[in-house]
Amino acid sequence: MANALQGCRVAVLATDGVEQVELTEPVKVLREEGAEVHVVAPKPGTIQGWNHLEKGDAIQVDRALDQAAPADYAALLLPGGVVNPDQLRLQPKAIEFVRHFVQEKKPIAAICHGPWTLIDAGGVRGRRVTSWPSLRTDLTNAGAQWVDEQVVTDQGLVTSRKPDDIPAFSRKMVEEFREGRHTGRQAAA
Repeated sequence: MANALQGCRVAVLATDGVEQVELTEPVKVLREEGAEVHVVAPKPGTIQGWNHLEKGDAIQVDRALDQAAPADYAALLLPGGVVNPDQLRLQPKAIEFVRHFVQEKKPIAAICHGPWTLIDAGGVRGRRVTSWPSLRTDLTNAGAQWVDEQVVTDQGLVTSRKPDDIPAFSRKMVEEFREGRHTGRQAAA
């Protein structure tokens, strides 16, 4: 499936506290498949990655949120980490950014705590999803059908539970992002 995403532009919305491997590993797969990937964050420069409870690496930001137009992207990746989505939920511009993908029915991939941001953007009601187990009640209360499975796909929305799920998550993410390109659910490159 090499170059399955050639010409596809993907936004990765994240901030300080992101679970590093949930950003870096899916991004590596996206780039291997030919996607143009931009890390979008509320601030320019770098964001701080974490390896569970230990500080990880600084991650380069490609676009500050106030300089990124969601219409320029075909798909969205929401990595987890407890702090990352919790901080994004407090940023109206971040919620507006995510809401664009929800409303335009563009493919979205969210792992671990990443689906938290989707709640505020109206992206889980009536959808079958998974996440880190502690989000179950929040997602259910927001109208989602939560299941404990390695990877769940529902109408272009791909969700997974934890870093161990990254290989399966990445495969489904590529598949959904590729299908989104062929169904018109994407921005023009």
